[in-house]
Amino acid sequence: MKLTVFGATGGVGREIVRQGLAAGHQVTAVVRDPARLEVTGDRLEVFTATAFDDPESLRPAVAGRDAVLSGVGPRGRKDAGLAAPVTRSILRAMDAQGVRRVVVVSAAPLGPVPRDEPLAGKLALGVVRIVFKPVYDDLARMEEELARSGAHWTSVRPPQLVDAPVTGVYRTVVDGNPRAGRRIGRGDVAHAMLATVDDPALVKRAVGVAY
Repeated sequence: MKLTVFGATGGVGREIVRQGLAAGHQVTAVVRDPARLEVTGDRLEVFTATAFDDPESLRPAVAGRDAVLSGVGPRGRKDAGLAAPVTRSILRAMDAQGVRRVVVVSAAPLGPVPRDEPLAGKLALGVVRIVFKPVYDDLARMEEELARSGAHWTSVRPPQLVDAPVTGVYRTVVDGNPRAGRRIGRGDVAHAMLATVDDPALVKRAVGVAY
């Protein structure tokens, strides 16, 4: 497949690029600074974009692609407000080029709390939602942009991200979250995102992922 990856120098995006190339895909990595992209490969194209809020400038990056994957997201409260406008621009560029499939990384707190979630988990989630409210508000607006669009979207919602190699072993819940799902490695989030690309059952759905 021909894939475009936004946020390709971030923890999740870099893993999407690496795993996509390893799986034999042609990958276009969209970056602001090519020097920060540590991944190389014969099927890799690097597309430099300095203004992610300009849909017109992003059109060449998505033209003719089978799917777009976005690892764009805030790393903390200081980056809140990034995901929604960038995703809006990506969606507009995709629409202009007739590209429909998009998979984005979001966050577990946007999903429902499992009915059998332990009390400690419910309390911890409540605290996280309060402390990082600007981050989750931004991601909620991002998901609203997806829902309003004509794209065939999937939102992958991990809990706490950790630096860990891909294992391919994790739990998923469509339109929900795994019980007591506390963390997951960035490599496995990327693995889950790539796995959803050609699954029609996950179009316009959110997927909770966790160990």
